[in-house]
Amino acid sequence: MSKVSIVVPSYNERDNVGKLVEQIDDALKGIDHEILFVDDSTDDTPQVVEAIAKEKPHVRIKHRTDEKGLATAVILGFKLAEGDYLACMDADLQHPPTILRPMFAALESGADFCIPSRLIPGGDDGGLNWYRKLVSGTARLIGQILLPCLRHISDPTSGLFMFRREAIKDADLRPIGWKIMVEVLAMARYSSVVEIPYAFQQRTAGESKLDTKVTLQYLQQCFGLMSRAVKNKNVKVERWSTQQMNDMTEKLAPTASE
Repeated sequence: MSKVSIVVPSYNERDNVGKLVEQIDDALKGIDHEILFVDDSTDDTPQVVEAIAKEKPHVRIKHRTDEKGLATAVILGFKLAEGDYLACMDADLQHPPTILRPMFAALESGADFCIPSRLIPGGDDGGLNWYRKLVSGTARLIGQILLPCLRHISDPTSGLFMFRREAIKDADLRPIGWKIMVEVLAMARYSSVVEIPYAFQQRTAGESKLDTKVTLQYLQQCFGLMSRAVKNKNVKVERWSTQQMNDMTEKLAPTASE
């Protein structure tokens, strides 16, 4: 069975990391996986994760003091990861770990990428307030206008995705800011994407990191990718319904028996 590496960029998420590890382990029970935190925190998040790692050897942390930023943290995590499949999700629990199992099933079905979407039938972006919905929708539209590779992806800016390691072999990744999935979709080599529905969750602890700087970095990133993006031809994008997702998960990633 393929191994999954879940890369989690973290910044001052001490109250969330323990819950996140527990939920990921429950979601991927019976599936070989590791959880790799790449951490830029100024609080005691690293100490909390290190304590967890002593009890759970599949949990690792790389704490950075010489660099900051979500996108560069994720790329470092991909380099350090050991899995056949690489996943990225936020540390704040707004990306529900339960979605990891159907993501794994999508790749086991032969897809190169799996992208959970809030915006297809069965999905829900209710975890966002009106302002963040406006910002997210505007960013999504700008990306789809500037970058052809995003035009058939319904939710390309969420930061929750899983893909085959070989897709980024030799990829020219130059990440800035926060929208790491945009960079990977533009620069990776792949031929098939599966979108699955998921419900974005309300933040329960910590604070959002969204600010004006993040928005400006995203615009810089999109304009920079216009000339660099890999031109993958005939990419097939398939959208699974909730029922299809559940059926395929049971078939390809059945829940481990107790």
